[in-house]
Amino acid sequence: MDRVCHFEIPFDDKDRAEAFYQKVFGWQTTPGPGEMPYTMVFTTEVDESFTPKQPGGINGGMYPRGDEGGSKAPVVVIEVESCEQRIADVQAAGGEHVIGPVEIPNMGIYAQVKDPEANIIGLWQPLHG
Repeated sequence: MDRVCHFEIPFDDKDRAEAFYQKVFGWQTTPGPGEMPYTMVFTTEVDESFTPKQPGGINGGMYPRGDEGGSKAPVVVIEVESCEQRIADVQAAGGEHVIGPVEIPNMGIYAQVKDPEANIIGLWQPLHG
């Protein structure tokens, strides 16, 4: 069974979005890796490999809302063994391939699909075992 491992929230105003989630929920934010326009969001403590210390804990990210590729609404990200295989499974079940797979250096492989109800779902394939 594949599990939910991450979430993503699009924003129109990065500073406003960060301030909202920090103030309301006490979440911590930090810039994402490299030059990606991405903010990492921590809802629970992590170890040195960014794995949540609390069982079942899920962290996420925020990115600019846009027309190209990503979603305009929050995205649930599901950890899978193979993004390529899950994309094929989604298409066979009546869904669509949206973006990816793309490798996030030293972290994993990411893709997005759309279910038959037009919801965007993220797929995450960790690079480590």
